[in-house]
Amino acid sequence: MRLDKIIKGGTVVTAEGQVKADVGISGEKIAAIGASLPTGDAKVIDARGHYVLPGVLDVHVHLELPFCGTTSSDDYRSGGRAGARGGVTTLIDFAIPYRKKNGKGYETLSEAADNWMKRAEGKALIDYTFHICVTNYDQHKDEIEGMVRRGFPTFKEFMIYESEGWQSDDRAIFGTLERMRDLDAMLLIHAESSRVLDELIARHHTSKLMKKYGARLHGMSRPNFIEAEAIQRATAWCEATGGQLYIVHMSTAEGTEIVRAAQDRGVPVIAETCAQYLVLDDSVFRGKDGHLFACCPQLKKPADQERLWQGLQSGEVSVVSTDTCSFTRKQKAMWKGDWTKIPMGMPGLETLMPVVYTHGVLGGRLTVEDMVAVLSTNPAKIMGLYPRKGAVQVGSDADLAIIHPKKATKVDWKKMETNTDWSPFQGWQLAGFARTTVSRGEVIVDDYKVVGKAGRGQWLPRRTAGLRL
Repeated sequence: MRLDKIIKGGTVVTAEGQVKADVGISGEKIAAIGASLPTGDAKVIDARGHYVLPGVLDVHVHLELPFCGTTSSDDYRSGGRAGARGGVTTLIDFAIPYRKKNGKGYETLSEAADNWMKRAEGKALIDYTFHICVTNYDQHKDEIEGMVRRGFPTFKEFMIYESEGWQSDDRAIFGTLERMRDLDAMLLIHAESSRVLDELIARHHTSKLMKKYGARLHGMSRPNFIEAEAIQRATAWCEATGGQLYIVHMSTAEGTEIVRAAQDRGVPVIAETCAQYLVLDDSVFRGKDGHLFACCPQLKKPADQERLWQGLQSGEVSVVSTDTCSFTRKQKAMWKGDWTKIPMGMPGLETLMPVVYTHGVLGGRLTVEDMVAVLSTNPAKIMGLYPRKGAVQVGSDADLAIIHPKKATKVDWKKMETNTDWSPFQGWQLAGFARTTVSRGEVIVDDYKVVGKAGRGQWLPRRTAGLRL
């Protein structure tokens, strides 16, 4: 067998274990794994003293998203470059059908997918696909099966964002879960209790309180029960219907307990958390730039962080993603002292693996195998991409990240690929940035620098999704 490239001398890490081995690549695929593979005329990539990992899948990102009166600053060009530098080789965005400008209904699910495809074409450095958002159940319910046939088996509904025109009520969630059950598909839920949340926001939305507390009101108006009650309700509909449910960006200890109890009863519910909820807490809102950290759901307490880490250790929480939704300082400044007008979201693609590796693996909370599971193998399996993605196996795509076990880099937004002028982790020392990233056999990051060209990323059709860990 002719090999184009050989990654030589590294420690190959999978969710199952680690072994000293070479990885041989032919075209876009892994073609051989073994000790001392003969090099022949293959290009040799020296991985001595490094881990060789399956490429990371960030299965929750928002690129070039119209939101909160502006558009998120990272598009597929900058977002793909940022991801690659952090070892991300696959991302999943959300295709959202908006209200039609003439006021007569919503875009179809297929139109939404087409719109997001156009955002990626010619820009994407890494591979991508989309979750399809159901924003008008009565219109979209009969379109779901066609989207599954088209290669989109994951859908999303929001329990909030009525003003954006995205909100789904209990009837819609129940009905969509029934369709997930029948179509071997999966529903992603943004779980927050909208009516009580709206009431708490209204109570705090006074000039006096905004002057006194500023960005701290973002957390004060979103107590933990706002998420926990919504997760409880969503899991109830999941249990009643048998439809596969995936809780996105879970941030609370209470939510984790609800998911654990449901899983113990055999309810088909999966939970994801995000890197920021593992390492940041709501004390950031007290700082001068506290408003920059506003995201939804918001950062919680240290006790919530600890419970989420425990959930990752035990398997109750299956995936770590980013919910990347980047805004510049100028965009964030739109708030002008009113926390309800802050564009909600933070950059994260570039620092996903470094945060989890540094604070999880080096911090003693996870093994490196655990990290591979929650960043690569689990998301690939759950989202219907395994073993093409998320694996170091013969026949899998040659999507690989090579990282040094200890080398740390000081985070500085000025040296990053993300199109923002700040970082939530500015000044932090983080290990786990990719020295080399390989995407379908092509080196796209070399010596920590992006060398791949925009537009090479491919759309990934999928046929099924759900609990297959």
